[in-house]
Parts: sequence; C-alpha cells; structure tokens
Amino acid sequence: MSLFDLSGRWAIVTGANTGIGRAIAVGLAAAGADIVGVGRSAMTDTEAEVRAGGRQFRSVTVDLSRPGSAAAVISEALAAGATPDILVNNAGIIRRADSLDFTEEDWDTVLDTNLKSVFFLCQAFARAAIAAGRPAKIVNIASLLSFQGGIRVSSYTAAKSGLAGITRLLANEWAARGINVNAIAPGYVETNNTTALRADAERNADILKRIPAGRWARPEDMAGAAVFLASPASDYVHGAILPVDGGWLAR
Repeated sequence: MSLFDLSGRWAIVTGANTGIGRAIAVGLAAAGADIVGVGRSAMTDTEAEVRAGGRQFRSVTVDLSRPGSAAAVISEALAAGATPDILVNNAGIIRRADSLDFTEEDWDTVLDTNLKSVFFLCQAFARAAIAAGRPAKIVNIASLLSFQGGIRVSSYTAAKSGLAGITRLLANEWAARGINVNAIAPGYVETNNTTALRADAERNADILKRIPAGRWARPEDMAGAAVFLASPASDYVHGAILPVDGGWLAR
C-alpha cells in the first residue's frame, strides 16, 4: 500500500461546502477516501467533484454552534455507513471589530463554532474509533493566529490559540490508543473569510510583502498536508501543528 493511499477509509470533513473544506474533501477523495461532508448549507459542488472521482459522498447539514450538534454529526455519519477513520475539523467563522467594541455575542458565537464544537466532535469521533477498535486520524484546521495575535479578531485568535492547545492535549491522551491528532495552520488563503482583507488595498499589499512565496494561498494548497496527516505516512506524527503559509512564519 502507498503511504498516502486512503482507499477503504471514510473522512468526515466539516465546512465542506466551500473554501478549504471543499478543497480538502476533494483532495482526500482523490487519495481514495470516501467523504462525509458536514456543513450549514448545500455541498452540491463538493459532492459532484467527489463523485466524479469515483468516491462515495454523504452529507450532514448542521449548525455546529448548537449544543449537542457534535455528537449528532458523528452518529449521523456512522448511520450513513461511514467508519470512524478520519475527521477533519475545518468549519469556522470570524468576526472583526476593535477589541474595545467587540460584543459578547460575537465572542460566544465564534468560540462555540471554532473551539467548543471541535473538542466535542473529536470526543465523539474518538469514542467511536476506540469502540470499533480502529486506528484513526484527526486533523484540526488551526491558523497563523494559533501562533500570533492578529488585530481586530479577538475571539478568532482566542479560538485558534485554544485549538492548538487542544490538539496537543488530545494527542497526549490518545496517541497510545491509535488516534493521531494533528493540525494544519493555513496562512492567508483566498476564501470568504478573507474577502475583507483582500479588498483593503493597503492591508492586502502589506500581507503580500511578508509572504516569501509572493502570493496568497489557494484552498487547494491545504489538500496535500491534509492527505499526509490523514494517511499512513504520518503514523508517528502526534500533536504537530503544520504551517502551510508560503513561509509567513519563517519571515
């Protein structure tokens, strides 16, 4: 078997309807995985691409900020025929405002979606994998703001910093139980979440000046790292947070 072959495995990918989640779902499918897409809206395009490559696709529609939604996602995925092999926690939202003006509602909404739901998705998934006696891979989507402070995104920075810590903690607890927990930290990526930054000519220019690769990332740039962390090639990788940032952090 190839070190990067995912044939016979299922991958549950949250936020699979667009951007990074869609690119990762399609990338994992190209490596042989069948996909459960999880999102708040239709995943028609993602499903079409996955099926065009000959892989199965199941969809779960859910608002991950709602209490109890995480366990329900895993139960629904397993009921649809998936096995607990790979979980990619990509779903996330962002709210921008000066810290002096940031609202409690925006704080809670971001933390519930970007951090709380990820922990409980990991928990429900790991319980299923351990009960089934299957080795498994969890890939969390962190951020450059897992390492840096950023500006005007206080709840997002708090969530992504917390996600880095949770990734390490779960790796410590579950490595000996056959579950790898790692994360990808994307750099500045052309997605809906960064539309405002790219539309700001001055901010966009400042960002590009710092990226050694000389361009914003495309969602597809995250797929290879996801395949690596979901595959047998990463069997001895635990608790890593892999920047895919065009060299931003090395600058």
